Amino acid sequence: MPDDRGPARDLACPECGATVRDRWRCECGAPLEFAAPPIPQGPAPDTGSDGRGEGDGLDARDGLWAFEAFLAVGDDPADRVTLGEGMTPLVDADGGKPGGDATADGDGPADAGEWNAAFKLEYVFPTGSFKDRGATTTLTRARELGVERVVEDSSGNAGAAIATYAARAGIDAAVYVPADVKAAKLRAIRRAGAEPIRVEGSRADVTEACVAALGEGDEGGQRGDGVGSAWYASHAWNPAFFEGTATVAYEIAFQRGWEAPDAVVTPLGHGTLFLGAHRGFRRLKRAGWIDEVPRLFGAQAAGVAPVVRELHGAEAADPAGRVNAAADGIQIAEPVRKREILDAVADTDGDALAVTQAAAERELDRLHAAGFYTEPTCAVAPAALRDLRERGVLAADDDVVVPLTGSGLKG
Repeated sequence: MPDDRGPARDLACPECGATVRDRWRCECGAPLEFAAPPIPQGPAPDTGSDGRGEGDGLDARDGLWAFEAFLAVGDDPADRVTLGEGMTPLVDADGGKPGGDATADGDGPADAGEWNAAFKLEYVFPTGSFKDRGATTTLTRARELGVERVVEDSSGNAGAAIATYAARAGIDAAVYVPADVKAAKLRAIRRAGAEPIRVEGSRADVTEACVAALGEGDEGGQRGDGVGSAWYASHAWNPAFFEGTATVAYEIAFQRGWEAPDAVVTPLGHGTLFLGAHRGFRRLKRAGWIDEVPRLFGAQAAGVAPVVRELHGAEAADPAGRVNAAADGIQIAEPVRKREILDAVADTDGDALAVTQAAAERELDRLHAAGFYTEPTCAVAPAALRDLRERGVLAADDDVVVPLTGSGLKG
């Protein structure tokens, strides 16, 4: 098929149908998408006995950029802003060892547990979180457009990733963060040379302050040419970020010999990884590289679980009567793409569930005891898997992948 990729690839609005070269959101207020993301033609490359796919147009040593045929950015390798990210390990969660004796309701000892799943170790990225997937593609898009300064708002991980990749690109950056952001994440932003701007109030207040700084009326310089005083490198709004997070699906399928799992369970805040997985698996199916899209399950922080509230009501969203404060990375009261998240749940026969702080803390202890040194937010996904297995939503023999999204070194 003709290759129409390049720095001027258009963005389209799924709500009103408008097409633009570059804005951070449509004039109608909806998030934008790439108008025609590429789908490769022909069969999936043979992964080969060495797992590299050499000679078939796909080499795992290229990291996530091995899947360039699916990406709407970085057509010219010279524009790619990369630190060798991607191809994170996919490992047996139980390590082939007998499971622990924790009870199904989590009241037993805090040991490994019997997850009966594969963990995708997303915490081994250059900045210690999966957000590097989106940062590499977002800063690549910024470089393609000639951007000189980016801004982002974040609870920490996305800000650290954007700051780091902006430094790699030689692009100035400012990151709006909550006033109580964890010191390790603030330090990462500063040491990358970005300007951290601390904002008092809720996570929504942080976004509001960042958007206000873009300027009134001109979409922060992103009305027509993508260049201005600041370019919004938002992990929630910018479609280039989701091009990167979609690569988690490509990698999982590749590492499994082009066979999708039965289900994937991820943390769910703004939905960057959840929606990335949905987009990626759907593209793989359209390309004919996998047969089925897996069921997708999102684990939200109890007390700040808007998707669960929409699906199952207030009691299900706040079962403990208080906020899961440990899962600070997903405490998003109003996800930008909530409708898309709900559509992805329905499309895959998935679900979303709220995880209490007590359940997450027990699961974090199990993870650490099993050798997975993750930050607290990560624990909500394996805790949700435990609940899904107990209730029979996922059968004991269902093949499940759980991404572990951030390093314990960030805590």
